[in-house]
Amino acid sequence: MGEPLQIDVLTVFPGMLRGFLEESMLRRAARQGAVVFRTVDLRDFARDARRTADDRPYGGGPGMIMKPELWFEAIEAVRTPGARVILMTPSGVTFRQAEARRLAKARHLIFVCGHYEGIDDRVRAALVTDELSIGDYVLTNGVLPAAVVVDAVVRLLPGVLGGGEAATQDESFSGDRLEYPQYTRPPVYRGMAVPAVLQNGNHAEVEAWRERQALDRTAKRRPDLLVR
Repeated sequence: MGEPLQIDVLTVFPGMLRGFLEESMLRRAARQGAVVFRTVDLRDFARDARRTADDRPYGGGPGMIMKPELWFEAIEAVRTPGARVILMTPSGVTFRQAEARRLAKARHLIFVCGHYEGIDDRVRAALVTDELSIGDYVLTNGVLPAAVVVDAVVRLLPGVLGGGEAATQDESFSGDRLEYPQYTRPPVYRGMAVPAVLQNGNHAEVEAWRERQALDRTAKRRPDLLVR
């Protein structure tokens, strides 16, 4: 295994990530040395005793805006050459599996997680390399969206899931269609039976069935994927 992927998450609420990063696949990935996680408390870069991170917006308006100097100093303190500085924002590009694959090839990801009414735009203009959104809705802060992206990226790192590339090659969004239905034992439960084709041992028939099911599911649920 080569150099681990370094992931830094900058936020005023680092506690939101502790449990998330210490469970399941992410914990295993860190123990394997595939990734190194670090949460950075933005308030550690505040210049006053109250550890102030925000101020009133110029021009008026509701809410508070996060101050630029904290972000500049925090990002510059952790940034390495070639690092991707990712701002999680509703106005960003919609995050998709292709972007997860691209980010999984990076060596250092820095997630900028805003709060309140947002971040002084000078941070975006001067330091941010990527702006991502996980959907057309608004959350309280950027930590949960960052967690979604982190999970999608880390599971693609070599050796994390086991089974090599085969572990992810048939998943939804790995190509231009959704994943086929999956079943396990028992073969019949409450009158619902596993399709016979999956139990007959004929691998060619199984693959053909999965292909048909994936195509049918995609056509019904996400036809936009088929016309890209």
